[in-house]
Amino acid sequence: MASVQIADVRKAYGQTQVIHGVDIDINDGEFVILVGPSGCGKSTLLRMIAGLENISGGEIRIGPRVVNDVPPKERDIAMVFQNYALYPHMTVADNMAFSMKLRNAPKSEIDERVSKAAGILGLNNLLDRYPRQLSGGQRQRVAMGRAIVRDPQVFLFDEPLSNLDAKLRVQMRTEIKELHQRLKTTTVYVTHDQIEAMTMADKIVVMHDGIVEQMGAPLELYDRPNNLFVAAFIGSPSMNLLKGTITAQGFTTEGGVTWPIGTHPANSEGKPAVYGIRPEHFRLDPNGIQAEVVVVEPTGSETQVVLRCGGQEVTCVFRERIEARPGEALGITPDTNVTHLFDAATGKRIS
Repeated sequence: MASVQIADVRKAYGQTQVIHGVDIDINDGEFVILVGPSGCGKSTLLRMIAGLENISGGEIRIGPRVVNDVPPKERDIAMVFQNYALYPHMTVADNMAFSMKLRNAPKSEIDERVSKAAGILGLNNLLDRYPRQLSGGQRQRVAMGRAIVRDPQVFLFDEPLSNLDAKLRVQMRTEIKELHQRLKTTTVYVTHDQIEAMTMADKIVVMHDGIVEQMGAPLELYDRPNNLFVAAFIGSPSMNLLKGTITAQGFTTEGGVTWPIGTHPANSEGKPAVYGIRPEHFRLDPNGIQAEVVVVEPTGSETQVVLRCGGQEVTCVFRERIEARPGEALGITPDTNVTHLFDAATGKRIS
């Protein structure tokens, strides 16, 4: 196992800059997820750690060693790809053993490692099969088994679950997290799915347009987003973000609706801002702010309601069963302990 240090790392394709001076410290044994929308640079950064992309500037260390110019095979990493990258003409056992055979490892050691990895991942009865005879989830387990057999210092995962159906993705999330808890190998994992990031990571790195917007523990990002991008990206359904102005009474939207806030920031009255509140932080209140029901979406354990209030839509999630129909009015009150204010011009959080 080893730590990974990314210091002022940059990447350019010709004149086009895609990674703009990224700094990330990953501790030994930590599970770090790089998350962000398509094109934000997360996969490019992962490939630079792996040595599959050259670095235009900065430094990457794996353990104490700078690996900028070290070939991928000498970095002591193992990568699990989105498309599994299995050899179709080899059995499961041979796919898992391939890297060790290239190193001319003794057959007894290869058999022992393959057997151990197969036991961890429940592949013992599949070792003689070929990839075409496996389901998507089984192929992904084989790809993970091949990585485990290498016993690397660092695991790299590039959107490994995106080809699986929804139910299998949930199951595999649990399996990968359990695998990390068991092996305690430093892991860097790329996904665009913020639910994956929230449920699996020790630390999340939110990327956007080649920069790091914020990094920290999952609930830290959820509870205190640094800016509008993180606020909107982390959480499902997304945080409600209402445009308006901070006033003496609270926060008044462009549609003239005044929402309560917990504490007024100093010298903020009259300042254009964005008011943020998560869907689950409302309660039903007949005497609260009146809003028109647009859509009611019961999911069983909770009910999601889209409301229109002062010309802006607000999404609420309630544990109660809601009988309201579209066009009717509902009274709602936000929890002022968990509201957020962001500067309208910069998008940054107002303390």
